[in-house]
Amino acid sequence: MTKRSMYIDKDNPEHVEDRLHIVPGKSDYLFVYPFVKTREWYSRTPEQRQEMMDEHIRIGSKYRSVDCIRRTLSASTIREFVVAFETDYPADFLDLVQELRETKASSFTLRDTPMFTCRRRSFG
Repeated sequence: MTKRSMYIDKDNPEHVEDRLHIVPGKSDYLFVYPFVKTREWYSRTPEQRQEMMDEHIRIGSKYRSVDCIRRTLSASTIREFVVAFETDYPADFLDLVQELRETKASSFTLRDTPMFTCRRRSFG
């Protein structure tokens, strides 16, 4: 089951489009990043959560080579999510994740492993 993220990039209206499916593009690497939020995350107001996600969006915008695929979140329960990223430069993705783990929102992540790395290959 999937649902569009409630957190939006107010500075980039193209990210408000309907994003119900993860559809990889043409990059060499796809990273599938499941995570579980803590119960405390949901005790914050929607405005507080959006503010913390705004920090994530600002950091993510610095890594132009890493595309958060349509900013799709797949919810299996209310606290479990999957987000997918693609890039031709896996080191940039690693730098992005390391920087995001220093944010306030990261303290509300209960678990963010395992992370899956996929490499694009042609059939034939």
